[in-house]
Amino acid sequence: MASKAYFLFAHLIVYLLATNTLITDVNAAGGPCGKTPIRSAALSLSPCLTAGGNAKAKVPPMCCTKVNALINTAPKCLCAVLLSPLAIKAGIKPAIAISIPKRCNIKRRPVGKKCGRYIVP
Repeated sequence: MASKAYFLFAHLIVYLLATNTLITDVNAAGGPCGKTPIRSAALSLSPCLTAGGNAKAKVPPMCCTKVNALINTAPKCLCAVLLSPLAIKAGIKPAIAISIPKRCNIKRRPVGKKCGRYIVP
């Protein structure tokens, strides 16, 4: 099971490096992720890759830790990452990924907030 996770992580890294020229980073302080480019925020959520594409997959504790930290520091960033073309190309399904905070049992999640056309459960 661990080798599958490493394979998916390695696949994501290779993909990100290969598409670097196609992605524009947002470096403005007023962006959804502050001064952090969306691509960097997406990379920090790489432990969530499997759980973001499969509703039945167990959410790894590291994913929960990263999502909780992102919600506490920049809640709009989580939505921006989940709806980004990069995440979708990596196999993230926004309707499933938006449920990760609930699946992690994060108490201070933005329940009822809109994330694109999705509502945070």
